[in-house]
Amino acid sequence: MGDTAEAAGKDTAASPAEAAGAAPDAFLEVRDLRIHFPTDDGLVKSVDGLSFRLDRGRTLGIVGESGSGKSVTSLGILGLHNRRNARMSGEIWLDGQELVSASPEQVRRLRGRAMAMIFQDPLSAMHPFYTVGHQIIEAYRVHNDVSKQVARKHAIDMLGRVGIPRPDRRVDDYPHQFSGGMRQRAMIAMALSCDPELLIADEPTTALDVTVQAQILDLIRDLQQEFNSAIIMITHDLGVVAELSDDILVMYGGRCVEYGSVGDVFHRPEHPYTWGLLGSVPRLDRPPQERLMPIKGTPPSLINLPPGCAFNPRCAYAQENGGKSTTERPELVEAAPGHSVACHLPVERRRQIWTDEIAPHL
Repeated sequence: MGDTAEAAGKDTAASPAEAAGAAPDAFLEVRDLRIHFPTDDGLVKSVDGLSFRLDRGRTLGIVGESGSGKSVTSLGILGLHNRRNARMSGEIWLDGQELVSASPEQVRRLRGRAMAMIFQDPLSAMHPFYTVGHQIIEAYRVHNDVSKQVARKHAIDMLGRVGIPRPDRRVDDYPHQFSGGMRQRAMIAMALSCDPELLIADEPTTALDVTVQAQILDLIRDLQQEFNSAIIMITHDLGVVAELSDDILVMYGGRCVEYGSVGDVFHRPEHPYTWGLLGSVPRLDRPPQERLMPIKGTPPSLINLPPGCAFNPRCAYAQENGGKSTTERPELVEAAPGHSVACHLPVERRRQIWTDEIAPHL
């Protein structure tokens, strides 16, 4: 329960350290992040050279299939990986402080005011033996020198703010007494109890019906406007990304394969994997097609990634690159201002494929 409480609490003393070099301008900047896990079967390269930036008041959507490294990235930013089991390298700059090289205690102090997380499954993230109110109170008091009475009033206020009816009574209920949507709201109340500057939402609408999903997304949007938080939205649901995000980062095999604004990635995507993700989504604003276009094959093993481009075994255009797809790993390069793609296909060819072959069928 301690890590959950810390990820949702706040420290009253801000500690942005001055970097030994030029500190980044963005509120959050991830540089060449690598998170590997040694196992008996080999080295699992869950995140393998990821970089991105995020400013206050903006939302970054991270999308990809299960096993692409999305959740591992979020836990790495929060410092929730066991350093005895995980090998982390690269840099994570949060408001001028570098987190990868920081001590566990320094990162623990930052979890709260600087960053918090809405976990994917609130039923497992929240302790079943303690009331919801107790857990919010604990998260608040870990980083604020206040009495239990003051913290309890704050917990009731937060539960009311996220739309839980009769919060003065529900504060004494246990997690199992809440519905799925109410548990997710309680998790959001706990994460926001101390006004975090960075909020990471890991699949916040999983297993919720569409009406509750819409309410949760509206709540996150409203709270972002109120607190001016930077938000990372991790999901496999492109509809959620389109609803909330300003920019999109597409992950595959532990790496970024495409990065750009929502408009660029949805309307002018340039990576074959992004085409596959978009083709797998039902569209309600167009006449129904006979079949969706699923991505062939399965996600790669993070222990034995294919040589060259990790997507090449599933890519219909891998043979157009003169063998480069199986021998050289493509680097993330800018195809247009603010729009980067990691693909061996020439820019003109990618745009021709999208215009002539992919877009007409979506």
